[in-house]
Amino acid sequence: MHEVQIWALIPFCLMLLGIAVFPFIIGHWWEHNRNKFIVSLVLGTPVAIYLCCNGMSHEFVHQMLFDYVPFIMLLASLFVVTGGLHQTGDVAAKPWVNTLILAAGWLAASFIGTTGAAMLLIRSLLEINKQRKYKVHTILFFIAIVANCGGVLSPLGDPPLFLLYLRGVEFTWFMHLLPEWLFAGAMLLIIYFATDSWLYRKEPQENIHADNTEITPIRIKGTINLIYLVGIILAVAFINPGEIPAMGEHNAPIYMKYLREIVLAAIMLLSWFTTKKQVRKENGYTWTPIVEVAVLFIGIFATMTPALLYLEKHAAALGFHQAWQFFYGTGALSSVLDNAPTAVAFYSMASGLPVDGATALVAGVPETLLRAIALGAVFFGAMTYIGNGPNFMIKSIAEEHGINMPSFFGYIFKFSIVVLLPIYILTQLIFL
Repeated sequence: MHEVQIWALIPFCLMLLGIAVFPFIIGHWWEHNRNKFIVSLVLGTPVAIYLCCNGMSHEFVHQMLFDYVPFIMLLASLFVVTGGLHQTGDVAAKPWVNTLILAAGWLAASFIGTTGAAMLLIRSLLEINKQRKYKVHTILFFIAIVANCGGVLSPLGDPPLFLLYLRGVEFTWFMHLLPEWLFAGAMLLIIYFATDSWLYRKEPQENIHADNTEITPIRIKGTINLIYLVGIILAVAFINPGEIPAMGEHNAPIYMKYLREIVLAAIMLLSWFTTKKQVRKENGYTWTPIVEVAVLFIGIFATMTPALLYLEKHAAALGFHQAWQFFYGTGALSSVLDNAPTAVAFYSMASGLPVDGATALVAGVPETLLRAIALGAVFFGAMTYIGNGPNFMIKSIAEEHGINMPSFFGYIFKFSIVVLLPIYILTQLIFL
């Protein structure tokens, strides 16, 4: 492996810093995807030149073609298919009803993605709770339960897990995280039910009356997309080099190397042309969110290549050896940066550590460390609005419906530190 100079990590740091602070300091300029793409190019191009001029072009090409392209194709397929599902109707927003909706999203998130589950349910949840006075807490718990903690049981659940899957972690291995998933999810749902029950008793009587009388049947439109969701799950689970060795051969034709992505593209086209346009219109469907992800992550993937190479070579000198260190280290960065590149960075660090022959390895890293990395990335993504992609989208949608959401720091001090952090600490003490 060629030596990567420490200064080559600066564009990656600037890229992540820009994602974190630009929305607050130059929000109007940053909201245009064209400008995000410009930033990705300005920071990513020098990195590409540096790597190619220093004998690391292979690593850069592999990063872009075999990490970035599959990553975007999976997110795009989930985005298109879930965008063709539309739920309507209104039922009484009793505490058990809201808890049931959050539990359904928690169960679904691992299989249709946290973004897919969140976008599928958030508007229905808001519609059901529109007569309630106290509903901010419901959105906060929705972010934690559905948009983050629910997604640990498969690589479909959250982008950091899919990137670990691309590095050789078996599709079914993530089911080993079932105890932690059950514990964190159950704790959050119990706390939510108790909180919502208490606030429900404080609701004005006129709100309760309106909520109990303004009822319409629940209906789902675009149900053919449920079949396409199953298709995506099967494609990711079975179309990979582990199941089809020819995909991993060095001289395999391009259609074989990208067989999974070709199938996902076909599913997207089927969803687009077999779903009535009215369904997507009612969903407020636009391409803007997925384009935003694509232009940002092309910069992230380009600039993080030197960081991954550096961490892999210098991991032992950084002092990370224990599972709890990887859990909180991955979690801390996932809270303030995007959790996908954070997970890959700590995976690279773990893969560079010396191991003895008795250590159980998964995809080249000790299994205990991989558990810590996966859990830290997914769970701590809920600690801030910018920790995971769906968080800010949910906040924006809630505000469009007239809900006064907490500020960036209000979310942290009134919810994350008070509710989430104690649960995560307990999870680490019990399981890691």
